[in-house]
Amino acid sequence: MIQEKNNKDMLFSDYYKQWITIYKEGAIRDVTMKKYYMAYNWLKQLAPNLPLKNLDRIEYQKIINQYALEHERQTTMDFHHHLKCSILDAVDEGLIHHDPTRKVIIKGKPPREKKTKYLNQYELHKLIDELNLSTHINIDWLILLIAKTGMRFSEALAITPEDFNFTHQVLSVSKTWDYKGIGGFMPTKNSSSVRKIPLDWQTVMQFSSLIKDLPENKPIFVNGKIYNSTVNEILARHCKKAGISIISIHGLRHTHASLLLFAGVSIASVARRLGHSNITTTQKTYLHIIQELESQDIDIIMRTLSNLS
Repeated sequence: MIQEKNNKDMLFSDYYKQWITIYKEGAIRDVTMKKYYMAYNWLKQLAPNLPLKNLDRIEYQKIINQYALEHERQTTMDFHHHLKCSILDAVDEGLIHHDPTRKVIIKGKPPREKKTKYLNQYELHKLIDELNLSTHINIDWLILLIAKTGMRFSEALAITPEDFNFTHQVLSVSKTWDYKGIGGFMPTKNSSSVRKIPLDWQTVMQFSSLIKDLPENKPIFVNGKIYNSTVNEILARHCKKAGISIISIHGLRHTHASLLLFAGVSIASVARRLGHSNITTTQKTYLHIIQELESQDIDIIMRTLSNLS
């Protein structure tokens, strides 16, 4: 419980900052923590003098409306969710009499034109043909491995030679690399992200030769500071040269999942391979593909049923 001498006069922004410090510090990843503090900075800007006791539905809706003027609807929804957790605790503590977030209306700027998130199979083949897959580890090998496994960028950077089990054709994912900070190994995003990814025989043959002389416990793709933007620039150059849509390194993860779904792999299997905490995450992320596949399924169902007569 948050305690302060003048609880009745505490500002909403001050309460939120205390709530973050008490309940979130040390309990969540640094990346997520930064999002909470970003929400706090916006709250200070939008409602600098709002006492917690005066936070009602109208005042809360005003905050959300002001935030929505500068952000898309989904970003506004995320901001709302970051604030709501602390507000519900304030209600439980009796600092606010009623939940001001009830029936909130989420608005937002029109979404920007969406960039291509993934490549189709033909485009991926063209990209791979453009990669410089030399006899030594380079960024192009990182691009290939992410395309073949669907790993997150931070997971791929943390891969060491001992993570490969060439006999059983699997790659163990058990850690990430702190590329946004000072470097070093970090835990995975969640417990479901710890997994073993089956590898195709070609990838096994390629990497067994590539890493045979590398230190067992050192990341194979990290040699000094590495930036996501640098890798994205290299990938963009390859995409341009191949004459295909430009995607990000994270887009290769989407490409991997999309190809599997279109190939008929179950959502459950794709979710496990990606390290999603539940199937719902996979369904939301790839809803457009699932809907397209459902349309194809309807044709199959109709043909199957018509053959019964």
